[in-house]
This record gives sequence, structure tokens and C-alpha cells, in this order.
Amino acid sequence: MTSLDLMLLLAFAGFVFALAGFVKGVIGLGLPTISMGLLSVVMPPAQAAALLVVPSFVTNLWQIAGPGFGALLRRLATLLIGICVGVALGAGWLSAGHAPGWAGLALGLSLLAYASLGLLSVRLQVPARLEPWLAPWIGVATGLVTAATGVFVIPAVPWLQALGLAKDDLVRALGISFLVSTVALAVSLRHGGALDAQAAGSSLLALLPALLGMGLGQRLRRAVQPETFKRVFFTGLWLLGAYLALRSVLR
Repeated sequence: MTSLDLMLLLAFAGFVFALAGFVKGVIGLGLPTISMGLLSVVMPPAQAAALLVVPSFVTNLWQIAGPGFGALLRRLATLLIGICVGVALGAGWLSAGHAPGWAGLALGLSLLAYASLGLLSVRLQVPARLEPWLAPWIGVATGLVTAATGVFVIPAVPWLQALGLAKDDLVRALGISFLVSTVALAVSLRHGGALDAQAAGSSLLALLPALLGMGLGQRLRRAVQPETFKRVFFTGLWLLGAYLALRSVLR
């Protein structure tokens, strides 16, 4: 790679994390989804996942701050344990030697599924009596998807949205789920050799544009129509997922 190629790659990565942070600031999610989707166009998914570890960890710490944290943590405990179990079961998938094509297809299909649910405005409801029984299995499924793709939105996000949480509690619950998924993913990547000292340093550099984007997004949250913004977000995500899936199939 020439010095010009390296500069262009760094500039692109900075733009991606600023955009992902901005979206997260507006709607409370989207950083790993956007960063994994766009960065996987120019680098292996395992490398992209390693870059998002620090920005995802710090921005989710920022997001979960506020009252009610303890109650939410207790309610989500079995979901979070399930996520850790799922990531452990799939440890090494993303960083395996054969992973780039397979993981790219899995990532594309995950983005397609997530974007389709968003565009269709699917609204699920979970009966209170079923929540304790289903939560661990939703967590395990989320962990497996995380281990395979580096994206931790399916099925955790639809599940959390179906619990009937208040707006601020939902944003905080998403942050808690993403934070635990990030830590579990980092351990998995470290075990698979994808998260070494150099990758961790690069991930730390990616934190600045992510924080700047998130701060701007939070400022603009009240000035934009959330539903319009979400439609644009999910449409772009659907197109990106379709591209990644087709590229992996035709490769």
C-alpha cells in the first residue's frame, strides 16, 4: 500500500466513523452497523470489527449514563449473559482464514434483514410472561450474529423495541446491550488474533471522529424529524447490505 493509499484509507475511515457517530447521536444506534457495512467494502470484516471496538465501547458508555441504569441492567441480565455465550460459541468465525467472503455475505444479509424491519416499520410486542424465558435465547442468537458479522443489532434491537420501554430507557437499554456486545466481540477478536496492539491503536484513533459525529448528532436530534431520518438511514443500509451480499456471492 502506497502512502497515498494509506492516507485515503485513513480519510475514508475517519469519515465513516464520523457518519456512524452522527447517526448514533440522532437515533441512539447505528455505529457498528454503518462502520462495519462501509469499512467492509475496503477491508476484511475482522479488520473493520477491530477498528470499531474503542469507538463503540466509549460511545455506548456515553449513551447509558443516566437514571435507571441499575433497574435496566437487572432486567436485561439474562439477555446480556446470552450475548456473551453466543459470542463465545462463535469465537473465531470472523477472524478465520476463510472468513472474508463468508462473513461479508453474513454481514450483508444481516443488514438487509435489519433494514427491512425498519423500512416496514415492524412493531413487535413481547408478553411480559414470556420475556424471562425468551431473553436468554435472543441473547445467544445476537451473540452468534455478532461473532459472525461484527454487527450486534439482530435480533437484539427488535427485541428491545418490543419490550415497551420508555424512549429514554430504550436508548439506554440499547447502549447497555451494545456495550456488552462490544466487550464480548473484543475478547473474541483478541482470541482470534484480529485485535492486536496495532489494531487497538487504530481503533483508539477512530474514537475522535466518532465522538465528534455523535456530539453533532445529539445536538441535531431535536431539530430533525426522526421518522424521516430513519427512513433515509434504513434505505441506505438496505442498499449497502444488498451490495455486500451480492459482492460476496459473485466473488
